[in-house]
Amino acid sequence: MKTKAAVLVELGAPLVIAELEIPPLKPGQVLVEILVSGVCHTQLLECRGERGEDSYLPHCLGHEAVGVVRETGASVSKVKENDTVILSWMKGAGLDGVGTQYRWGSRAVNAGGITTFSRFSVVSENRLVLMRAGVSLDDAAVLGCALATGFGAVFNVAKPVPGQSAVVFGVGRIGLAAVVGAVVAGCTPVIAVDVNEGKLKIAERLGATHTVRSEQSLEQIFRVCPKGVDFAIEASGHPSIMTSAVRSARSQGGTAIVVGNARHGEVMHLDPKELNQGKRLLGTWGGNNDPDRDFERYCHLLNSGKISLAPVTPRHYRLEQVNDALADLENGNAVRPLLVCSDRAGQW
Repeated sequence: MKTKAAVLVELGAPLVIAELEIPPLKPGQVLVEILVSGVCHTQLLECRGERGEDSYLPHCLGHEAVGVVRETGASVSKVKENDTVILSWMKGAGLDGVGTQYRWGSRAVNAGGITTFSRFSVVSENRLVLMRAGVSLDDAAVLGCALATGFGAVFNVAKPVPGQSAVVFGVGRIGLAAVVGAVVAGCTPVIAVDVNEGKLKIAERLGATHTVRSEQSLEQIFRVCPKGVDFAIEASGHPSIMTSAVRSARSQGGTAIVVGNARHGEVMHLDPKELNQGKRLLGTWGGNNDPDRDFERYCHLLNSGKISLAPVTPRHYRLEQVNDALADLENGNAVRPLLVCSDRAGQW
């Protein structure tokens, strides 16, 4: 059996659409037909060679999607054939299956426990979560990374109580989810910071009480919250903005949470006096989610209407247009690019 897939052959070069031979499944592996895949900024950095040396070339990409189980390997018990599943790079329950090597003519193409820029993909059992009925494919496609990371940064890391203030630096896919999470958690005010006016307008429609252009961020934030904010969530990936997030947090209890991925070799500079003031600086591994627990919660919030992502209009691309999707994500023309990997996606 073969699959069409987008392959990273050379750093900084466009992805190549290839026909790959799918190997027999090993224990703990699952063959999934990918319906819709998210296109993440981390994958963009990897393609552009901005995450450092890559010793696995050529390899497949993608780490969030929604799909349908088509076959299971030995010892798999979490999912079965025809289950609709959310795919995520975050490890949940189930076997941690080994990575896969596809064949591309005479060449081997590497893949880890999950890749999603393909029609079919061999995925480790522990990267799959059953999808709750009622959630749209577009929302489910980004639950495995963008939504879960943004929501988790609020619910699992910040853990605000109603009435506490929050600012989100960088309102792309993850940052917008953090804005929604802060609103649902009862934060007030909720301040969104970005250089892109279009993204700020979306954040406002999602419930942000204030929007600020990045170049004015600290001055404007302190006008809204003179003593600083209770929680500052950084989702831009720029070290200078990470520093601003720490500076925006209030003394004696304010918390800055770094979510964004910086480019390889970039360093955050911080005055230790910021920490001497009693501020906290926290990191997070994808929002500190337990996929089997938290994805169910997020699906419930989506189904109940407490969360609406309607203002974040998805932009769809065919698998063959993956390089266009990456370019549009890079230049800000698409906040929520999605790859439609299978014609069957229209049947759900």
